[in-house]
Amino acid sequence: MSLGMNFHNNFRPLAVLALSCVSIFLGGCRQDMQDQPKYKPQRPSQFFADGRSGRPELEGTVARGALNDDSAFYEGKDEKGGDVDVFPVAVDRAFIERGQQRYDIYCAPCHGRIGNGLGMIVRRGFKQPPSYHIDRLRNAPAGHFYDVITNGYGAMLNYAAQVQPRDRWAIVAYIRALQYSQNANINELTADARSKVPAAGAPLSAEQQAARKSQPLVPADSDFYNFPAEPATPSGVPGASGAGARKSNQPERK
Repeated sequence: MSLGMNFHNNFRPLAVLALSCVSIFLGGCRQDMQDQPKYKPQRPSQFFADGRSGRPELEGTVARGALNDDSAFYEGKDEKGGDVDVFPVAVDRAFIERGQQRYDIYCAPCHGRIGNGLGMIVRRGFKQPPSYHIDRLRNAPAGHFYDVITNGYGAMLNYAAQVQPRDRWAIVAYIRALQYSQNANINELTADARSKVPAAGAPLSAEQQAARKSQPLVPADSDFYNFPAEPATPSGVPGASGAGARKSNQPERK
C-alpha cells in the first residue's frame, strides 16, 4: 500500500510537467484562419525557379465546362472560318420571343425597335448604325450578326459579357424576323394575316392604332420635331448642333 502511494505521489509531478509541455507545444502551433500558409494572386515565390507563385496551365488544359468545341454555336463560324448561315440551335416561336426580349434590352437603344438604326441614343447624338433592312445586311449570313454581337464591329462594342451564346442566337433569330417583317411579300402571308395588313394609304383600324400606341416604334420625345429628317441633340448636351437642335424642354445638363 505504501509502495503504491509513493509511486502515485512521484508520478503526479511528471504528469503535470508532461501536460504543461503539450499545452505549450500546441499553443505554439496555433493558427488563425486569417494567417494561412498560402500565396495570394500575383504574389512572388522563392520556391519556384521563375519566381512566380501562380503556375502556368499545362498545355491543352481546358476549364471544366468551357471546352466550347462547337465553333458554329460559340463562334458563328464553319470549319473553314466562314460565317455560318444555318442556325446551330432549334428556332421556334419561344426562341424568337426570347430574342425580342434581349434585343429590346441590348440592341434597340441603338438599332431601333424595328432595326432601322434610329434608336433613342442615336436621337441623342450617337453615331447611327446601318439599318438591318439594307440589301447588304438582309443578305448577310446569320453568323455575321452573331460575330458582331460577340466581338463588336466598328463603333459597336462587343456584348459577349452581357449576352450568353444561346441568347445571341435568339437575337439573331429576331433580327431575321424583323428583316422579314419589313420585306415580306404579302402573297406569302396566310389569308388571316393578309386581312390585318392595311391597304396602302388607308387609315389604320382602331385595333391597329391601339397596338401602335401601346408599343410605339420610336418613343415619343418632345425634343424632336421631325426626326430623322431633322436630327436633334437637346440643349445642354455637348456638341448640340444641326437643324433640329432647338431649345429643349428638359433641364439643362451640367
